[in-house]
Parts: sequence; C-alpha cells; structure tokens
Amino acid sequence: MKPKYIPRDISWLSFNERVFQEATDDTVPLVERMKFLGIFSSNLDEFFRVRVATLGRLAEVKKDVSEFVGENPAKLLRQIHKKVLDQQEKVENVYHSIVKELAANKVFIVDEKNLNKEQSAFVLKYFHDNVLPTLAPVMIETAPNFPYLNDKSIYFAVKLFRKGELKKGMKYALIHIPTDVLPRFVVLPRQGESRSIIFLDNVIRFCLNELFAVIEIDHAEAYTIKLTRDAELDIDQDLSKSIVEKIEKSVKERKKGDPVRLVYDREIPKDLLDFIIKKIKLKRSLSLIPGGRYHNFRDFINFPNVGNKEFLYNYPAPLPHPELSKAKSLFSVVKKKDILLCYPYQSFTHIIDLLREASIDPKVTSIKMTWYRLAKKSSIAYILANALKNGKSVTIVVELQARFDEEANIYWANQLKEEGAEVIYGISGLKVHSKLLLITRQEANGPVMYGHIGTGNFNEDTARFYSDCTLLTADKRITGEIVKVFHFYSNNFKIGNYDHLLVSPFFMRKKFMKFISKEIKNAEEGKEAYIILKLNSIVDSEMIKKLYMASQAGVKIKLIVRSNCSLIPGLKGMSENIEAVSIVDKYLEHARIIIFCNGGDERIYLTSADWMYRNLDLRNEIAVPIYDKKIRDKLKKIIDIQLHDNTKARILDEKQENKYKPALPGEKKVRAQDDIYAYFKGRLRAHKTQ
Repeated sequence: MKPKYIPRDISWLSFNERVFQEATDDTVPLVERMKFLGIFSSNLDEFFRVRVATLGRLAEVKKDVSEFVGENPAKLLRQIHKKVLDQQEKVENVYHSIVKELAANKVFIVDEKNLNKEQSAFVLKYFHDNVLPTLAPVMIETAPNFPYLNDKSIYFAVKLFRKGELKKGMKYALIHIPTDVLPRFVVLPRQGESRSIIFLDNVIRFCLNELFAVIEIDHAEAYTIKLTRDAELDIDQDLSKSIVEKIEKSVKERKKGDPVRLVYDREIPKDLLDFIIKKIKLKRSLSLIPGGRYHNFRDFINFPNVGNKEFLYNYPAPLPHPELSKAKSLFSVVKKKDILLCYPYQSFTHIIDLLREASIDPKVTSIKMTWYRLAKKSSIAYILANALKNGKSVTIVVELQARFDEEANIYWANQLKEEGAEVIYGISGLKVHSKLLLITRQEANGPVMYGHIGTGNFNEDTARFYSDCTLLTADKRITGEIVKVFHFYSNNFKIGNYDHLLVSPFFMRKKFMKFISKEIKNAEEGKEAYIILKLNSIVDSEMIKKLYMASQAGVKIKLIVRSNCSLIPGLKGMSENIEAVSIVDKYLEHARIIIFCNGGDERIYLTSADWMYRNLDLRNEIAVPIYDKKIRDKLKKIIDIQLHDNTKARILDEKQENKYKPALPGEKKVRAQDDIYAYFKGRLRAHKTQ
C-alpha cells in the first residue's frame, strides 16, 4: 500500500484554522479572542511571505517538483487560495461577532460615521496633534514612480473627486497608515460606564477632507489595501564579502521582494483596484484576496483592554524551581543533580541568574552559547558583555539566518564582538538551531563543565508564552559531548563521535530510525512496544513512512503535534495504531519530547528538532537523553496530562476537521496547560513542607 500524506502547506492551513478556533470559542475571554484573530493573521502573513512565495517560484519551474512539496505547486496554490478566501470570510464574521459581544459589555468600537460631538472633537484634536504630522499622501496617478509598499504596513487607496466632475476631476492618492509610530487603536474618553475605541484608520477617514483641503476636493473615499512580499533571502556568492555583509544585503533586498498577495477592501472601485494592480505588477490572479474594511488583523495582538479583568486570561506568574530559588550558587545545585526547567510554568529567570553568576564567579573561565532568536532587549547579551569585562572567555555561535530575526542577531553579535567575544557566524549551508550553553568552571579537582540543552531559544520574552523544556546538567556523559559540538562549530571538519547526544544532520535521523526499528522488532515478537512524540511538526516523508511501518507491526504510537502534520492517523491497513492530537491554548506549545518503549527501558529525549527534512538533514540540532529518573517521571507526567486533554486538544485525522477531543463518560475535564501549572505548583508546595 502506497503511503498517504497530507501536503505540508495544506496541513499548515489546518493548524492555523485551530488558532482561528480560539477566536470563535465563547469560553475564551473577549480580548483574548481578538488577540487570536491577530495571531491567525500574523501567521498567515508569514505563510504567504515564505511558503506561498516559494510555491509561486516552484510553479514557474518546468520540471516536476511535486516530490518536494507533496503536490503539484500550481494545484497547491489553487487549494490555498480557495481555503484562504473561505477563512477570510469567517474572520470577518467572527470579528463582527466579537464586536457585538464587546458592545453588550459596554465597550464600543466606533467608526468615523457614528462619533458623537465630544468624540468628534477629541478625534479631530488627536488627528492634528498626533496623526497629521506622520502623513504624507502621494498623488499616484501623476507621481513619476509608484511608491514602494512595505509588506508589514497597510495603506489607504484614496479616490478624490469634485461633484459634477466625477470623471474629469477624479484623482487617486495613497496614504501610509502609520501604525509603526502610532497605536492602531485609539481609546476615546470614557462616557459614563461606556468605553469606546476607534481604529487609527477611521481617525484618518474622519479627517480626509481636511488632509486634502489644499487641492479643493469635494469628496474622498478611502479603501484599505495590504501587500505581502516574498521574504526569501537570496544570498549572493561574492567571495569578497563576509557572511554578515551578505545577510545584511539580503535582508535589505527582502524588503523589495516580489508581491505575492494583495488583500483589499472588496468595496474598492474597480478602476482604482485595476490601477494599483497594474502599478505594483502583480502577476498571479491567485494573489488577489478580497476582504473587509480592515486589514492587518495582526495588530489585534495588541488590542487594548478597556473593560474588565474577565476580558483577559489569567496568566499566573512563573513558579520558581524549588531547588534553584533559594540556592546561593546554582552551580552547587546542578553539580549534584540534573535540573529540569519547564517554561512558562517555571521561571526563565533561573537561566539569567545562572549566566549572571557565571559572569562574576572568579572560578568560571569560559562561557559558550548558541544564539538563534534573542529577546529585543536581551538581558543575556548584556550579562555576557559584562562577563567579557570580568575576564571570561565568551564564544557565541550566532545563526544569522534565523528568519525575520537576522537584523537583531547581527546587532547583538556585533555588540559582543566589540567587547571581545569570539563570534562564530553559523555554518555555511547548515543552520544552527541547537539550544546549547556550556560553562567551564575551575574547581578543586580540575575543570567542571555545566551544560544547558533546551527545546527553546534563549529568549526571556518568548519564555513567558512558549512552552519549552531545558535540561541543566554537569553529567560528564552529556557535557563532554557538548564540548564536541562546540568544537564542530569552530572547526567544521571535526564532526565527532557521540554515544549520548543525537546530532543532526549526522546521526539523528539514523538513530531515530534505528529506535523505531527496535519497536517494530519488539512488537513482532509480542513484546510491549510504543512511541510517543510531542513535536511542533511531522512532515518528513521518510520518518512518516517508518511510523506507518511501525503501526502496521502493532506498535502503539501517540502524537502531540502543534502545527504541520503530514502523517494521517487511523488509516485502515496503514496507521490504525496511530493517534494524534494538537493542543492550541493560551501558551504556544513548543517543547519537543520523544519517548520510545525500548523493551521497558524507556528512551526519553528532549530535542530542538522537529521531524522535518530541514531539521534532520539541513540543520544542526541536538537531542539529549534524560537519565535522571525523577526528571523522566516529570516529563512523562507532562505528556500524560497532555494526552488526556479534553478541553483544548483537537483530533488530527484525514478530514482535518479539527474536532475537539471529547471527554469520555465520567472523565474529569482536563486542560493540559492549566493542569501542568497546577502540577508544578503542587510540587513546589510539597518541597516547601519537607
């Protein structure tokens, strides 16, 4: 039987549908529902900038490239277009539904047509004081060159005319809506118990005639447009340039990428729309997406809460780790035993504290780290700069091609380099996606190494909203092999041999295939055999095919997959022993945890790698085995809670209907993210009473 797969891009759209479901769920607080509309929109923007742009290029290739994307690219583009149009209509309906519910709670979203006298006066003053200085309309029908459209911005396409001269006096203008310097939402003064919010768009609409008073127009109509551009980096091959120079140039060129999508107000006059399409040289009809009055719903991520606390989730404060919070020295704790940290349930501050201690500890001689995505105001970067001033040797492996974070990574790399750090700019042809930290400390019996291997980035911002796991260890079996990985970063010819870590692109795929084969063998011999995978994505056809073989052999397989899942569970004769769910909730599921039965002696790994071709063959990723029994039990408890989620878990299947996993008769309600926090809180409480 030929293996069946869901194309990666179709599967991704199904994932984003799950994000959208959170906006439709009336048990989700109202402002949080607005935020999920924003996340859905932001996701879709990146999807078009990266995946749809790639498919567009592939569709122009004459050769058959379907094996690379799981389907004929042109056919995929048509499917995507149809799905996105359907989603666009749903988004508009849900938005208006939320607006009505806010109004029922005395929070009103008003437009330029329904302002009362006091509100009109406020908006007019706000426009003159704050908005007008940022506006510079372009008369596009007479401009020598059509203005460049930034793909992160929204614009007004404006039609201007005089009464009685609709043809002769008609003019076109373009206005950049300045959401980069002003908030998208303006909160109007409170009136009694009511609160009102107006879009920045509508503030400008309210004052359009004033804006164009100098050209004596009688009437103006404004329609929102939004352009999305190809975000792929084209790295030039000029050998005289450094990799940093090439990336910097490519990031600048990205901003001028080819248009891949134009979203527009469906009420826009045809003549104005045709004029814009011609000017921006939009090639494909499938790139045209009619929408409503408002675009860039991603701004809804910052929708203001002017109501009550019930409009927002309760995000409990991250818990301190029971053994790290009171320790005078974190090194003394980690030296005695491995430590597991799970964010956002537990505090990322412990990592900041560990680095701060390392930066001032006279016994610490060196600090080595991998950087993929740092926080915008990174405490880690500042601490490492101080470590250099304190005489520590600091080595940073910076991945310059972390998509959309290239500029920030270059900035921080330059800052540390100026302070004297050794900066390694990744590896040619291989993204460094591992999450490694290695601290060397000179102690009584010689140097002792302390290691960090995690599933998420060294980023204190995302650690509050991404669920990730980190292992801190002084186990020589692990730290000795982390040393080999850093040697590889310094000298790409020294790959090294590894008995404990799984390292891609060299050994990880082969090892995972071997582990699956053992489960197959045990199942065929009548022994217990199972595999549990918690990943962000499973799209690698070779790994999926192997899981299908395991299922057919009787191996019980359970998957928790947040995003792309090309594997199809529950197919008769192919994947009957595979079950899959996806959890979308207030935190973004990001941890990767892998468990193999291994004849009763379980293999448990934390890893930075998803099961995608790029992770296994085109990136440097690390999977670390968990040897400490208590940590193994904690990870299994987390997995068990997630497998029993019957509140936010969706069933993944061939139909991609994203049905919620129901509670069985007599089964208590389980919401994994809340229950995992309660689990760690209970452990903290128990530790305090010991």
